Amino acid sequence: MRRPLWIALILGLWLAGSACAQQPVPTAAPALSINLGGSEQGSVATAIQIVAMMTLLTLAPSILMLMTSFTRIVIVLGFVRSAIGVQGAPSNQILVGMSLFLTFFIMAPIGKRIHDDAIQPYMAKAITTEVALERASAPLRSFMVKQTRAGEIDFFLGLSGRGPTKVEEVPINVIAPAFVVSELRTAFQMGFLVFIPFLIIDFLVASTLMSMGMMMMPPVMISLPFKLLLFVLVDGWHLVVRSLVESFGV
Repeated sequence: MRRPLWIALILGLWLAGSACAQQPVPTAAPALSINLGGSEQGSVATAIQIVAMMTLLTLAPSILMLMTSFTRIVIVLGFVRSAIGVQGAPSNQILVGMSLFLTFFIMAPIGKRIHDDAIQPYMAKAITTEVALERASAPLRSFMVKQTRAGEIDFFLGLSGRGPTKVEEVPINVIAPAFVVSELRTAFQMGFLVFIPFLIIDFLVASTLMSMGMMMMPPVMISLPFKLLLFVLVDGWHLVVRSLVESFGV
């Protein structure tokens, strides 16, 4: 009974082997090849451009925060919240979002110039990458020079070992840190002015509680409603935002 089964199995394997031997053997598929240019030099140049573009995209948040009006705005808004004495309202997300929208509003004319002078000609292949970068940095450089104090530029020129230099010839690596330091100084000055009326309210409330013998009563509990009332009556957010926008003079 078993012999017919073995004979059938051997015949099936032989027929399958014969069919496989008659079929053509497929050739190996070519390896995946990505060519970035017509020559090796062109490939290297294109790869370097891609790496530079990825690096620029990675540093975009830092450029947005430190080379635009964002720094001054977010610091002043933080001072306003601290001066009122409300630590959780508005939240950090609201302050950062408000700062971003105000930054877009203030930097819109500069962005339009960059788009018209650099991005559009570059997309149309009318100018090279170097010329596009030079044209794109010119409006931003002009904005930073306008907002930076001359003393800060001279300070960083001295640190870089350069002598007296015309404003038009100051490199961007000197203007950028000078602009950041100048923005921090301006923001702290505006924050000091914001604190003054609220400090007066705290002083008056503390003196009143001391004269009434209520030494165990925290002055913050009494002064906070008065500070909120004062801020609402004078339309504080309108005044703060208006002062910030007008301080740039764009």
